[in-house]
Amino acid sequence: MIFGHPEKEILQLNESTFWSGGPAKNNVNPQAPAYFEKARKVLLSSDGTPREAIDMVSKMQGVYSQSYLPLADLHLNQDLKGQTISNYRRQLDIENSIATVLFQADGVNYKREVIASAPGQGIVMRLSASQPGKISFLLNLGSKIRHKITAKDSQAIEFTAQAPAQVDPNYVTYNTNPVIYGDSTDCNGMRVALNIQVANIGGLVSTQDSTLSVKQADEVLLFICATTSFNGFDKCPVSEGKDEKKINAEKLQKLTQKPWLTLLADHQKDYHKYFKRVNFSLGEPEKSTNNNPINERLLEFSRGNTDQDFETLLFQYGRYLLISSSRPGGVPANLQGIWNDLLRAPWSSNYTININTQMNYWPAALTNLEEMEYPLFDFIADLAKTGTRTAKDFYNLKGWVAHHNSDIWALSNPVGDLGKGDPKWANWYMGAPWLSRHLFEHYRFSQDKVFLKKNYPILKGAAEFLLGFLVKDKDGYLITAPSFSPENEYIDDKGRKVSTSIATTMDMSIIRDHFRNCIEAAEILHTDAAFSKKLKDAMAKLYPLHIGKKGNLQEWYQDWEDVEPTHRHVSHLYGLHPGREISPLLSTDIAEAAKKTLDLRGDAGTGWSLAWKINFWARLLDGNHAYKLIRDLMRDVSVSKGGGLYPNLFDAHPPFQIDGNFGLVSGMTEMLLQSQLGEIHILPALPDAWKKGSISGLRARGAFEINMQWNQNKLTAADIKSLAGGICIIRNAQPIQIKGQSDECVKNNGGYVIKFSTQKGRTYLIIPKI
Repeated sequence: MIFGHPEKEILQLNESTFWSGGPAKNNVNPQAPAYFEKARKVLLSSDGTPREAIDMVSKMQGVYSQSYLPLADLHLNQDLKGQTISNYRRQLDIENSIATVLFQADGVNYKREVIASAPGQGIVMRLSASQPGKISFLLNLGSKIRHKITAKDSQAIEFTAQAPAQVDPNYVTYNTNPVIYGDSTDCNGMRVALNIQVANIGGLVSTQDSTLSVKQADEVLLFICATTSFNGFDKCPVSEGKDEKKINAEKLQKLTQKPWLTLLADHQKDYHKYFKRVNFSLGEPEKSTNNNPINERLLEFSRGNTDQDFETLLFQYGRYLLISSSRPGGVPANLQGIWNDLLRAPWSSNYTININTQMNYWPAALTNLEEMEYPLFDFIADLAKTGTRTAKDFYNLKGWVAHHNSDIWALSNPVGDLGKGDPKWANWYMGAPWLSRHLFEHYRFSQDKVFLKKNYPILKGAAEFLLGFLVKDKDGYLITAPSFSPENEYIDDKGRKVSTSIATTMDMSIIRDHFRNCIEAAEILHTDAAFSKKLKDAMAKLYPLHIGKKGNLQEWYQDWEDVEPTHRHVSHLYGLHPGREISPLLSTDIAEAAKKTLDLRGDAGTGWSLAWKINFWARLLDGNHAYKLIRDLMRDVSVSKGGGLYPNLFDAHPPFQIDGNFGLVSGMTEMLLQSQLGEIHILPALPDAWKKGSISGLRARGAFEINMQWNQNKLTAADIKSLAGGICIIRNAQPIQIKGQSDECVKNNGGYVIKFSTQKGRTYLIIPKI
């Protein structure tokens, strides 16, 4: 995070693996299985009450997740001796991934350029001036973590620290010491090393204690590298940790051997190969006339101004953030991406897997960034291992399970500090199948059978837990008990606020979705026929969707009223998005009930909630309503008084959560292209406001890459490249044809559908019929 003050620059530095705590402990609540059975018996008994079940479910809880931590603040105090600052400009070039600060002082033009280089494994800042000998500054480090700073030599300083053994979530207020440090023998508390080295042209560089001094240089390069001792989710970061100092020294040595222009070229070559895959324009490309600062453009847009380049900018900003926070070989983007600056961050800046972590990755495959999802896949594999222990320890069941929160240690138990958490979120247990759908979706987008075969055991394990968890209700349906609709409550028949139920719509929708994915995966791999039959038999008995008395999709087992009718979670529409069970093209009755649900929930919400609703309305093929919510989300928080954007375009829950940035990108893409039903649906929810435009490089399931243009809200041309070969089905609102072929285009469910065989690597031109 680059603050850009001319005289008092701050770089807030983080390292993606720097978390509190250590490997998750086994069997932290041996009484949990007994309380699980008691809660289930109460819920299924006609004499029991949900209130009793809530108390029992609370006693099933384990420990809270650990926290993602800030590392250090670099303070650069530049000697400008009271000079008048003018011509100030701060910019982030998301096309080239470089941040720049420009200003003038006493006739001298100063420039600071900052890159965070993936190939260089470090941050580099270049300071330059239009006249020689003008760069003088003092540099020191501060941190919210206990630390030590030493001078390595006359041009380098080293920061070392050990993370706390325990950091309570920011909402836990009952402990006297919410932040606890361990000792050198404790397995909780990873080590970290941060090194800064200076390379200068002209001038003098020196160090004194923890301060680095530069005087009268012509140009300066700052090299910044950081490494933790984290060595995997199941390794003690103290006794089994990596040698962070040695690794960091090697990184720094390699980084400092290259000149600035080489470092910049390597960084941008690496970045461009991802970012430049997709181009998006609304109207004439490259013709923006709005050069106002971003904070002013945001306020203008919030007040109703038209700025379509701002909309496409925010789309690409989301892709920039994903490229920047989730790289192969690293760890997944957390609740704040990687940009947390607080010791006790909101919700521990952890992995909240009842939607938020998943939402971070919704745009990955859609916008041609499938590699950015690899850290999530690695995390899911780790979680399946701890989740297998949790399934046994907490439920006495086979398979694997994961609950509301997790962390870098792949914590999978029900959180809540052994009974202090509210079950409506702490005990939610559907993380495994929801995360597993990302594995199957990766296959659907890539057609990579090797990947599917490798990950099929993870899908199967999540299904095994669900099979064991399901139980029959009084009517013979297979249901879940206990059951939750994340973070929401209903009013029971006695007028009480209750969160624990049986067979919530979200539960049943996730199970149907996951069983279907497992069955299809087994069929693709020609394996596990007996297990697939079990899943098919169970699917036929699952408690179905119900339409409530208001015409809405029922959220609970009975048609109870919500305590908060406009609640931010709309979990019972999981089958609409991200699932594929609900669509106007499949069942108009259920789709209308989903629409009624959204009408009753209303358009207000936190940032991520607004983003999810954009995706919902896109799947309902209502582009104008989806666009309204885009505008609602793209409001400055000072105007929105709720979910929206901060002036740097980070999503506001509030406070900051990055999931809304990613969910917005997904929603905008779903308006332009959908493929969840096995068809490539072109411009399925194009709003009136996007009259003319083009987009290239989107990906569709079946391993297809799509470019398209439209005018007067109608498709003018598209081309589809087959990356794997196979059958391609295209849907559009108007008749279409493949240039040079006479394939039949038939009307189906209000659109025109054409089906044809493709060859790997070949591009097919799709044009409207005249």
